[in-house]
Amino acid sequence: MSVQAAVRAGEWAGWPLGPAQLELLERFADWLIGEAVPAGGLGPNEAERVWSRHVGDSLLFAGGWPLSEPPQSVVDVGTGVGLPGIPLAILWPDSHILLTDRSGRRVDLARRAVRVLGLMNAEVVQVDAGRLRKEADLLVARAVADVDLVRQWVRHLVKPGGRAVVGGSWEERPAADPDFDVVEVPPWVLDRPVWLRIMAAA
Repeated sequence: MSVQAAVRAGEWAGWPLGPAQLELLERFADWLIGEAVPAGGLGPNEAERVWSRHVGDSLLFAGGWPLSEPPQSVVDVGTGVGLPGIPLAILWPDSHILLTDRSGRRVDLARRAVRVLGLMNAEVVQVDAGRLRKEADLLVARAVADVDLVRQWVRHLVKPGGRAVVGGSWEERPAADPDFDVVEVPPWVLDRPVWLRIMAAA
């Protein structure tokens, strides 16, 4: 799987990628393979599928934003080594992307990636989401199964009218919940079916 996974993901999300964005995404993919995997920020087997499982997957979150203009502010909860926040910062250079994680080691890695890529619109902080006091237009989080936890985050982290988009590597469609729309990403985009949970803030 190659950069074409990112191209397809951007097209599916409604945000086609330009040459400069693709170049930055390639640099990020190289950084993930060359630094994040050896440092333990990603699993040892992730290098061979970094485009589909990480870079392309991250771009899918943009498909949960309903407007034609990018959000002014995005908060990425549990970013790890910068996923999905760094690909979204590359996709939306005029948006402020706040990447958060509880792990100091992962935050150090994400900060390193932001510096390497020269992303002026991305900020990385070590904080528990429950202690964060900053409202954003869009909240994103990968691999979060606890919908009650997401509801709590939306109440204090998302502006009225904003959105929360939660992804995960579920093997089947997530259970229905009245607060969330479930969107299936068709398998031709990446190498497997992917589902996104989308919640609108009141």
